[in-house]
Amino acid sequence: MSTPPTSSPSPPLRAEGGFPVVGIVGGGQLARMCQPPAVGLSLTLSVLAEAEDASAALVVPHSPVGAHTDAGTVLDWARHCDVVTFDHEHVPAEVLEELVRAGVPVHPSPQALVHAQDKLVMRRRLSELCIPCPAWATARTAGDVEEFAARAGWPVVAKTPRGGYDGKGVRVCRSVADLDDWLAQVGRPGALADGVLLEEAVDFTRELAVLVARSPSGQAAAWPVVETVQTGGICTEVLAPAPGLDDDLARAATEGALRVAGELGVTGVLAVEMFEVRGQDGRPGYVVNELAMRPHNSGHWTIEGAVTGQFEQHLRAVLDLPLGDPSARSGWTVMANVLGGEHPDLYPTYRHLMARDPGLKIHLYGKGVRPGRKLGHVTVFGDDLDPDALPALRERARHAADYLQGVVTE
Repeated sequence: MSTPPTSSPSPPLRAEGGFPVVGIVGGGQLARMCQPPAVGLSLTLSVLAEAEDASAALVVPHSPVGAHTDAGTVLDWARHCDVVTFDHEHVPAEVLEELVRAGVPVHPSPQALVHAQDKLVMRRRLSELCIPCPAWATARTAGDVEEFAARAGWPVVAKTPRGGYDGKGVRVCRSVADLDDWLAQVGRPGALADGVLLEEAVDFTRELAVLVARSPSGQAAAWPVVETVQTGGICTEVLAPAPGLDDDLARAATEGALRVAGELGVTGVLAVEMFEVRGQDGRPGYVVNELAMRPHNSGHWTIEGAVTGQFEQHLRAVLDLPLGDPSARSGWTVMANVLGGEHPDLYPTYRHLMARDPGLKIHLYGKGVRPGRKLGHVTVFGDDLDPDALPALRERARHAADYLQGVVTE
């Protein structure tokens, strides 16, 4: 049973000519970065925001405030939208089901989205599809953990099936005692209701990401495979394309991501995060780590670095418009995330960087500064295909991100 909203939001103003309204649940930076391509596509956005000062609400004119967990609130807002998509994957299943029952087009569908919401569901389905995955198991008891560790070896990577992101909900465990508190929560309502996901600690060469988009009619497109660099469980850098990537691995990883999108019925952007590994024959391969069914941090480089960026492509896909060209514009593109530091006023450093490096692209998300919080990203690019040109681009991007964070002061 849903609770009706306390007040009904006014409908968004519609453009002449029959152009649709795209609704986005969640007012974070992903919804915010959909606004520029929406203008370019002559679309109107409506964002169901968490607060009046949410990242997207600062730039999208129609951003009523409402709880994404309340079906009445979501339905009342969604009736003014031609299609509904998501800034995050935390909308409860019962809310999604009510949207579908009401006839609201939802992309990705609840049947697809559950594979990004629940890691146990994801692992089961990918294993059924014979997509390369780490060895894994579901643990409900200490005995289950011991049994898995006997096969996979210690340490074991433990994950909460629901709710984890940016390193949260992940533990590297060296004994059962490291999981005592999680195992005590198994069976109770919450992220661990169905058990703990256990995975082998993969001996990987580096982390990769494949970003693809798929429309309801089945058209699909893929961007170049990228390398992602993680610091403390948070992506801090993306290199596009992944330097030195084996051609056969690039092809296999892309084909695997496209197959996942098709088999799961994904509509919109899908990010497939992978580990590059070495097989017993010494050849490079991959195993899938995570899925995200929305624009993704690993694809922010595409805003300037690709002919069609991920945010434009996502809007095209959920509306079943013809997809755009995902080709890279430059030989190399480097994206670095800007994390919160000790300096609350970003505008003076922002101005300094614009003067210091006119070729730098700076995207800030309108968020208050908090240590470790993702506040924005910077992007640089170059046409020199020589691998020796990449370190200089990485240094430019890292300097800018560190300057905004206050790590460096000149």
